[in-house]
Amino acid sequence: MAQVTRLLGTALLLGCLSAVAVVQAEDPYFFFTWNVSYGTISPLGVPQQAILINNEFPGPNINSTSNNNIVVNVFNNLDEPLLFTWNGVQNRKNSWQEGMPGTNCPIQPGTNFTYHFQVKDQIGSYFYFPSTAMHRAVGGFGGLRVNSRLLIPVPYLDPEDDYTVLIGDWYTQSHSALRKVLDSGRILGQPNGILINGKNKADSEAPLFTMKPNKTYKYRICNVGLKTSLNFRIQGHPMKLVELEGSHTIQNVYESLDVHVGQCYGVLVTADQEPRDYVMVASTRFTKYMLTGTGLIRYTNSKGPASPELPEAPVGWAWSLNQFRTFRWNLTASAARPNPQGSYHYGAINITRTIKLVNTVATVDGKTRYAINGISHVDPPTPPKLAEYYNVADKVFEYNLVKDEAAAVDPIKITVAPSIVNTTFRNYVEIILENHEKGIQTWHLDGYSFFAVAVEAGRWTPEKRKNYNLLDAVSRSTIQVYPNSWAAIMLTFDNAGIWNLRSTMWERFYLGQQLYFSVVSPARSLRDEYNIPDNSLLCGIVKDLPKPPPYSAA
Repeated sequence: MAQVTRLLGTALLLGCLSAVAVVQAEDPYFFFTWNVSYGTISPLGVPQQAILINNEFPGPNINSTSNNNIVVNVFNNLDEPLLFTWNGVQNRKNSWQEGMPGTNCPIQPGTNFTYHFQVKDQIGSYFYFPSTAMHRAVGGFGGLRVNSRLLIPVPYLDPEDDYTVLIGDWYTQSHSALRKVLDSGRILGQPNGILINGKNKADSEAPLFTMKPNKTYKYRICNVGLKTSLNFRIQGHPMKLVELEGSHTIQNVYESLDVHVGQCYGVLVTADQEPRDYVMVASTRFTKYMLTGTGLIRYTNSKGPASPELPEAPVGWAWSLNQFRTFRWNLTASAARPNPQGSYHYGAINITRTIKLVNTVATVDGKTRYAINGISHVDPPTPPKLAEYYNVADKVFEYNLVKDEAAAVDPIKITVAPSIVNTTFRNYVEIILENHEKGIQTWHLDGYSFFAVAVEAGRWTPEKRKNYNLLDAVSRSTIQVYPNSWAAIMLTFDNAGIWNLRSTMWERFYLGQQLYFSVVSPARSLRDEYNIPDNSLLCGIVKDLPKPPPYSAA
């Protein structure tokens, strides 16, 4: 079994694999057919409408290896337009496949669309989900893993098996009911429960996972919920962190991990305890009332039920901040590229631009809106990516409504408009995410991994740079910002396209707390970005326009 996990990525994909074709001189192709439909489930004991993929909830895992080509043919059997996004997949040179409302026209009901993306030069634990409306609230999500190629060693022995653990908060209302709440000007209340792989309580008749005695297993833990940070722990079993959103980490051992919305962690767990059943626990953090979900792990030679005494959760956000500070990049490990991770000395690169972003909330026309630097994003009928490509951006949106410096922004004034920020291709930038609110915030950036160099309490000033970790900060795609705190990230805008920076808390995202970075290569060259795919859906004002000249190969 030791080699099976990594071989699967090049020989097999889990979940509704319709065909496999290896094209000579290209990386392997894997094909999926997804039938997306409504179904009735009762994870909290209340029958409710959910979104199923091939009648599965959660959806099928995508199991791949670095550089594999993934082809997913999505049939939309819902009664609303639909898109899927691949949270953490960088889609190098290919924001055409990003599946966000700012990059793609939605798949209309009763039609299908085929995504084709490559998990180029990356490894890691990720997930996919529907990015339209409030669909994510009722399913349509699943795990997406990218294994390391066999030629590139990983800094730990191959595990006996590889398990995906999808944790998240859950509401018993339908997605349309939740949407009506937000559209009416209100915000969502507390969730009704916590799910682990679609279930709320440990089931002694059907354990989620089994482990052989004295064997080590990899668990990929992702928070796929709507708004709530969760603490994850396994009864009687410490977890060794080995990977975090595509980066190998220093292998510290944790009794529990805070997993914020949209984040994924890869840990190793060894079955070295008494042979019996054990409970994995996910419970809410930073909420007035604690909600808990549980799932069962069974030793193959189990001689008894799990103890009723569950491990306790940590208290307070200072504990969580201190845990974040223990996460470090493993500089001696190889990653998806042949060079060691430590060969990229990000701390020695000169910063060419500082962008300071502050999240705010206010009322606009009697309704709650969330914003970044006073701008609350709304999706125009024409996706900005298509508007740029067809050279009609000036008819769809205005660039740079969000300014680099948030100091002059009125915290109670919000402008509702498409929010697209121009960037310079290949510039190295510093982004400050400042949270003036009493609740935790979590952010995700599509198309990139960034260096999470600092998270601290208070307000950011240039003097705070002396506290940055400029040596071994983890390269990742999400970052949390604690109450009345700030976070600093660094990255090079070297991936041409339009990329979404968003609050991972979906009511905030839905009500405007997002923007798009426009990263344009002036060369219009295939070296920097792929041409628009022939099967791209067109909508809005570009629907009947002639296609622009393709990018050149120069």
